[in-house]
Amino acid sequence: MSDPHPVAKVIAFYQFAALPDYRELREPLRAFCADLKLKGSVLLAQEGINGTLAGAPEGIDALARELAHGDMFGGRLDNLELKFSTAEAMPFGRLKVRLKKEIVTLGDAAADPTRQVGTYVDASEWNALISAPDTLLLDTRNAFEVAMGTFEGAVDPGIRSFGQFKDFAAERLDPARHRRIAMFCTGGIRCEKASAHLLARGFAEVYHLKGGILRYLEEVPEAQSRWRGECFVFDERVALGHGLRERNKDAARDE
Repeated sequence: MSDPHPVAKVIAFYQFAALPDYRELREPLRAFCADLKLKGSVLLAQEGINGTLAGAPEGIDALARELAHGDMFGGRLDNLELKFSTAEAMPFGRLKVRLKKEIVTLGDAAADPTRQVGTYVDASEWNALISAPDTLLLDTRNAFEVAMGTFEGAVDPGIRSFGQFKDFAAERLDPARHRRIAMFCTGGIRCEKASAHLLARGFAEVYHLKGGILRYLEEVPEAQSRWRGECFVFDERVALGHGLRERNKDAARDE
């Protein structure tokens, strides 16, 4: 008889934080994750950390404790954005810890989330914000992600990669006309950079969904949801629905 319970616990995490020693952190972090038999990907940069890993629940919990409270990062990840979900099978084939110039690539030195970001909006308050007629609702994700699912009334920037967001903003957004912008992305990290970019360009009111779509799907009852479709995730599960339930990956790929 097969085990009906998911076999893997998944952790998605990020924080913008000063890590000038990020190169030296790579091997200790890789070894720590390997000892716990975790698989997935972690990005390290001078501006912070971003990763998604999967493994046994006790291994994932040990990693979460080390990141937030352990000696490796010395308390610098004190505001770590964490999300947990499950998978019916291991969603990653191997472990990768990579060094990058940015943990999410925008290519704008003025967009510094450690200095300024937009106003965080909890999932419970999101519906009220995006229902206001003077709010421009903006999806900051790539076009193929938007095609799988998005919020009602959201503007699709039509970008192939997040690095193109600044071109979209320069061509289509105007601080004089778009005085209140509410933006969202999968887990929140792209909105940190995007909101910092818009604030640096003089936009007055910029809001973003705290914890991203995944937090919204986890916390907001489906009957009250303004979300339509599925949320693409960058692993073998392909898409998640309300309650972060795993969607059949073959069905998702056929669309």
